[in-house]
Amino acid sequence: MSTVIRFSGDSGDGMQMVGNLFSESAAFAGYGVFTFPDYPAEVRAPQGTVAGVSGFQVHFDSQVVTHQGDKCDILVAMNPAALVAHRKYATATATIVIDSDNFTKEAVAKVGYDIENIVEQLHLEDCEIVEAPVTQMTLNAVAECGLERKAALKCRNMMVLGITLGMYDISIDYAKKFIEKKFGAKNALVSKANIAALEAGENYARNSHLVGGSNHQVVRALPSGVYRSINGNQAVAWGFIAAAENSGLPLFCGSYPITPATGILEELAKHKALGVKTVQAEDEIAGICTAIGASFGGSLAVTTTSGPGLALKSEALGLAVMAQIPLVVVDVQRGGPSTGLPTKSEQADLLQAMYGRNGDSPLVVLTAHSPADCFDKAYMAAKIALERMMPVVLLTDGNLANGTEPWRVRRVADMPTITPPIVSREELADKAECFNDNGLFNPYSADENLARYWAVPGAEGLEHRLGGLEKRPIVGSISYTPEDHAAMGALRAERVARVAEMVPSIEIEGADEGDLLVLSWGSNVGKVSEAVAQLRNEGVKVAHAAVELINPLQRGVVEAISHYKRVVVCESNSGQLASYLRSILRHGDIRSVADMGAQPFTVDALKMEISANLN
Repeated sequence: MSTVIRFSGDSGDGMQMVGNLFSESAAFAGYGVFTFPDYPAEVRAPQGTVAGVSGFQVHFDSQVVTHQGDKCDILVAMNPAALVAHRKYATATATIVIDSDNFTKEAVAKVGYDIENIVEQLHLEDCEIVEAPVTQMTLNAVAECGLERKAALKCRNMMVLGITLGMYDISIDYAKKFIEKKFGAKNALVSKANIAALEAGENYARNSHLVGGSNHQVVRALPSGVYRSINGNQAVAWGFIAAAENSGLPLFCGSYPITPATGILEELAKHKALGVKTVQAEDEIAGICTAIGASFGGSLAVTTTSGPGLALKSEALGLAVMAQIPLVVVDVQRGGPSTGLPTKSEQADLLQAMYGRNGDSPLVVLTAHSPADCFDKAYMAAKIALERMMPVVLLTDGNLANGTEPWRVRRVADMPTITPPIVSREELADKAECFNDNGLFNPYSADENLARYWAVPGAEGLEHRLGGLEKRPIVGSISYTPEDHAAMGALRAERVARVAEMVPSIEIEGADEGDLLVLSWGSNVGKVSEAVAQLRNEGVKVAHAAVELINPLQRGVVEAISHYKRVVVCESNSGQLASYLRSILRHGDIRSVADMGAQPFTVDALKMEISANLN
């Protein structure tokens, strides 16, 4: 049973909390879960207006879920503005749960509709409309708690949570424990009121026979293990913490707050007990420069940003390329250009990550495809940066950063080792190329992987300087000769190319050759994978592969493409990965399914686009 439910209401109605608690309760019940918060860009638009509507979508199923779902089967609308704003995200026959107390003639007119004709105007004729008096039921449920009306009305979201959990016969116990922990003894009345609203909502659903899945036998979707709900920003932070633990280095994050990346900095700041150091810098340039300094001093250094901030970091990022500084830059992509769409998601920073620096300054570009995968890719990005002494850009996006899914808790000891090339004078004593004729350390001497030996400041006998001017190979002194510049440029490119051996080869879903190969990357992977799987079940000869390492291009991509007559790349931009592949490959037919709508693809739309390209 695959079900999508969307909660929508004013920014102050608590829809994000309802969505999170519903998804976590469903996960505890054994469902696979994937979420999609949909925030308004405005801090707090006028109440009851379309601009201020906040949404939270939950896709849950009795098997593993890999994306946030398409159109919702259940739409909860706390007011007319929420219904108007999010009707387009509901199926033609969806169940619409409304707070009927808020659907007054005046409230409906405020969003430009007539209460007498709103069903026809919004094409709700085939929908099942549940008119639940949520506001009055909430006031009745919490009356004995003695709260003022304003405080009592804040419990409406728990009434809605109780109704929707009751519809699917999902226990409210997890939500009750959360409420008790959140408010505690100091706010016992508030805790009691919210639990009363929650229980009343569940009773209403059962007594009104609002059942969506009570007869459904849930088979636990996930393999046995210890799980918790995690969003992409948390996962990135924890991946870095795990990498610091396994590398034996302190973790430093220098960042400037920017939506939707700020959550990584906030999460890291909570873990001082694990040796994590964080600096909230005064701007993006200071953020990356503090990280470069920390890396030079011997730390695992990271900086986090979104597209506008990545542009500001470009000069310092070029310095990290030149000086071969280990550094991870996390770009949580949002819509652009300029300040763009802060709360919406795109994949439009790919070419900026690839080429957005002066001169030929290549670096590694890695991508994550789900909230949980953000942990693995953050760990991998740190491993590459530390072991190969280079900056790495990790691309996530707003959908991954704020979306949640169950994540299996890992033991750090079971993860791949990380061995930075930190050296002492004694360890290099038998390597003559590491020292000049005067016995001074050559800072660009390197190991067999072309990783510069990491001489941490303070290491006796390895004193050196690094900077942003072009160098002589190995020696590292400033050089302006054409030969040295060409040699160092070729070295920088070769260092990046060799990273391909550190990342597993691409995996093909479907036949190893045929008429059509569909490629995807980032948060679209789950949707594209399902669309292709459905087409194969319908007899269409099509295969799918997810690209995780874009620069250098992941092993197996070129060979895989050569086995198909046509290639289609699905991405949320104007076709950037497709353009990149056309520029480096000789395959004659690489096409693009691109969407710049700042909303996730739908499976049905992908199937239509893929089929059109097949024919």
